[in-house]
Amino acid sequence: MSGQWSQTAGPAGALRYYVAGAARRPAAPLLLVCPELPTVEGAHGDVGLPYEAVAERVAQESGWQVLAAMFRGVGGSAGSFSARGWLEDAGDVMAAELAGRSGLRAAGFGFGGAVALALAAADERVRGVACFAAPTRLAEWADDPAGLAERCRSAGVIQAGFPEDVVAWAAELRTLEPLASAPRLGARPLLVVQGSEDDDVPPASARALVEAAQHAELRMVLGAGHWLRADPRAVATLIGWLERQN
Repeated sequence: MSGQWSQTAGPAGALRYYVAGAARRPAAPLLLVCPELPTVEGAHGDVGLPYEAVAERVAQESGWQVLAAMFRGVGGSAGSFSARGWLEDAGDVMAAELAGRSGLRAAGFGFGGAVALALAAADERVRGVACFAAPTRLAEWADDPAGLAERCRSAGVIQAGFPEDVVAWAAELRTLEPLASAPRLGARPLLVVQGSEDDDVPPASARALVEAAQHAELRMVLGAGHWLRADPRAVATLIGWLERQN
């Protein structure tokens, strides 16, 4: 791989992200990739290519510069996962790399899709969003704070003693509701990619997300499950979408 790891200072400490395509195309359009929330211990999540490998493929085939961010609690970035913290981290990576550019697109896998949408809803410099198997009703996660905390402890994305207030920590998820973020994109494009056999995010949720947006398209990956990084058709869909962006 020809890219490189970089880092910026975030509220929780060092924030790592991988930059692909920078050396070859310093003036290329910019894509920020937001990661899935892992469900097993380890930096890169569950199934599929490491994010840096996805970034390299997308950069090589699209001509874009791609930032694969590792938000707090994953991939060697400092701190512990929180919904509000991940949104802050996305903004910090954008700020670190956007200087001198007119805007970027954001893509996210799973929970990272909700982060990408919330970032775009709050900042018009994000000129389009691509979501892959993104959950649409995070309030349901917030309804089980203890269960969510146990999942995050098992995955190794929160440190011992965190959070102090598990109910307030889980309630942050409600501020990233994708069905509330999607309409705030206005005319900016939204791509929703969904596996037809996803047991975690049903296809009906993807359709609801598309219906909530003003300018959205749905791409169903037949036979695919939740972990779309493992499916080359999903990554190819992202590349094709980028090629159609102005």
